[in-house]
Amino acid sequence: MSKGAAAAGVKGGKKKGSIFVIDCSKPVEDKIMEIASLEKFLQERIKVGGKAGALGDSVTVTRDKNKITVTADSAFSKRYLKYLTKKYLKKNVVRDWLRVIASNKDRNVYELRYFNIVDQEGEEED
Repeated sequence: MSKGAAAAGVKGGKKKGSIFVIDCSKPVEDKIMEIASLEKFLQERIKVGGKAGALGDSVTVTRDKNKITVTADSAFSKRYLKYLTKKYLKKNVVRDWLRVIASNKDRNVYELRYFNIVDQEGEEED
């Protein structure tokens, strides 16, 4: 073991925390989905130490009006949060209309947006 690796292990007393936000304002305002059910889904499905639902003190899921905040004390993957959100959308059969996109303004924010569907002018639905 080199000196650099040993020194880095000693200085590791600082916790690496991460905060991620899922902005569900558009679908919640249109009453397509309920934000409480997404919060419950995340609390049940997030795995900590290989066990789903056992969040303990390391991960907290909180809900504001139209946003869900996931706070992790240890290393937590943003991609995993996107995966779980897409799984929730698929389960509730709204995956065809909504997509999960990282925000341009803040890198720790995901937004649920509608697909941009362009209707053809010649067709009308009955």
